[in-house]
Amino acid sequence: MIRALRVDYRLIHGQVAFSYIAKTGADCILLASDTLLDDPLRLQTVKLTKPQNVKVVAKTVEDGIAALKSGVTDKYKLLIICENIGDAYRIATAVNAESVNLGGTCDNEGKKHLGQAVYANEKELEQLREMTAKGIYCFVQGAASDKEIDISKQI
Repeated sequence: MIRALRVDYRLIHGQVAFSYIAKTGADCILLASDTLLDDPLRLQTVKLTKPQNVKVVAKTVEDGIAALKSGVTDKYKLLIICENIGDAYRIATAVNAESVNLGGTCDNEGKKHLGQAVYANEKELEQLREMTAKGIYCFVQGAASDKEIDISKQI
């Protein structure tokens, strides 16, 4: 069962490891990334930051979608973390996610600031518009204790 789908280019770090696990009650983190598995050192480092009693699984985005659709993940309370909006879009639309939490994205030139540490280029803005149109609630929230900022009026 998906408890949350979060975009955070840092993947697992203090806010995720503690506040979001507590907020969601997740017992498994699915890291959905098309780059993480190609970097063994980064993968090992990310896995070291996980809280005790929480399983961490890293998959490509397509393999993550396949696992979610197959039902093999149904026994877990999942926190899914993606590095970028495009990956979250692929997952959210494939599995009909209820919401997408935008926690942190890279700030590159030409990106629109959506709040806190979240920036989106035109393609990502279009993906956010599509998700919102499909009824997927997209919001900015850095830490679990921060107020959710609905981005539907900003995009």
